[in-house]
Amino acid sequence: MTIRTILVDDEKLAIQGLQLRLEKYPDVEIIDTCANGREAIRKIKTEKPDLVFLDIQMPGFDGFSVVKGVMEIEPPLFVFVTAYQEHAVRAFEANAVNYLMKPVDESKLDDTLARVRQRLAEKRSSEEAEKLKTVLAEVAPDAVDHIPEEADPNADRYEKLINIKDRGQIFRIDVDSIEHIEAAGDYMCIRTADNSLILRETMKDLERRLDPRVFQRVHRSTIVNLNQVRQVKPHTNGECFLVLDSGAQVKVSRSYRDVIARFVH
Repeated sequence: MTIRTILVDDEKLAIQGLQLRLEKYPDVEIIDTCANGREAIRKIKTEKPDLVFLDIQMPGFDGFSVVKGVMEIEPPLFVFVTAYQEHAVRAFEANAVNYLMKPVDESKLDDTLARVRQRLAEKRSSEEAEKLKTVLAEVAPDAVDHIPEEADPNADRYEKLINIKDRGQIFRIDVDSIEHIEAAGDYMCIRTADNSLILRETMKDLERRLDPRVFQRVHRSTIVNLNQVRQVKPHTNGECFLVLDSGAQVKVSRSYRDVIARFVH
């Protein structure tokens, strides 16, 4: 798998330094370099790279403007590279693969490219599955209806870690450690056994990022990690409570009683 890559930085020496560091990775092909954000947007749209190493602070269009400028197409993966630590929070909010400080540390670059390979592999397996379904729909339409859900390659596309900015800090939360999630408008309260963090995101958007085989809505404003449920306690009016591993109890409304069926054997 070749990773077609564009480097964007208004400092020529910075691009040259990154090129030298990337030479040791045989699967990384640098197809172009750009000295400003406007040029970067144009080349990303025409050359459609897999990956862009993107400086943040540039005259005119900064790195975040570049990301916004290519949202009309399927965007590449972005790695922000900058000398300014204060941009880290916005980089994670922009869902960058990683955030690298100048001069780039080689071990962090190794880790970044490992993440890139994983994301690209997941994306390509998903695309191949969709192509296969399209062909099957044309030549054997009955077969498409019988493809088992368990074989869906999209199963691995869900988040394993969630970045949360809370109280001026960035927390990286393993989704398996999340017990339940409570909504309050456009904010989510992410609860683990020993912590509670606030994430600015809607319930609908957060649900798309989590594996539905594990995280299920049990109330209009509550999502539960089913792997953390240890007991079901019936309540009045067809409602019930789920007792979680930490001892916390979460109410299941009548509208979501079908979730309980998976605990009944």
